[in-house]
Amino acid sequence: MKNYIQILFKSITVICFTVMLFSCSNSTEEVRNFLEEKNLPIGKAKDAFHVYKDSGRITSKLITPLLLDFSNRQNHPYNEFPKGVKIINFENKGKDSVTIIGDYALSYAKTEVSEIKGNVVVLNHTEQSRLETEQLFWDQKTGYFVSEKPFTMFKEKDTITGVGFECKEDLSKYIAKTTIGKIDTKEE
Repeated sequence: MKNYIQILFKSITVICFTVMLFSCSNSTEEVRNFLEEKNLPIGKAKDAFHVYKDSGRITSKLITPLLLDFSNRQNHPYNEFPKGVKIINFENKGKDSVTIIGDYALSYAKTEVSEIKGNVVVLNHTEQSRLETEQLFWDQKTGYFVSEKPFTMFKEKDTITGVGFECKEDLSKYIAKTTIGKIDTKEE
């Protein structure tokens, strides 16, 4: 009889514990909504090194000390790079063609527009040109950079300083809004 009571007590304890365990579950959507309401990221990666491929060929690399994933946002999902980012785009049979470096970045998934801020440097390794500015917007769909901040662009023979510009992501075909400096031009 004493053994029967112990078995009954243990069985009731196990059943109660099991019911408690399964009653405390949350759906994935509830967790996402909680994180969104508290403005918390759904994921965090330290020392991230991400390689993008297209048809088995490496097209770009993203390197960052800290990546915060806010893809749980309904209207504007984004990734935040609060400790800086370095993006290397590969073209020309695997050679570096363009490198983008900044102290802080936001990348919006739906619009494919990124904002890079703080000591922004864009290097075109093929043409040996460099762009320096404090803020840059990058439309990844069109491959275009835009900024309204002061900038300095170093070309092979020119140094262009000004405020506000637009250019292709390889630093070719640029439009400088206000410029200061020497620019060599050819008449055709």
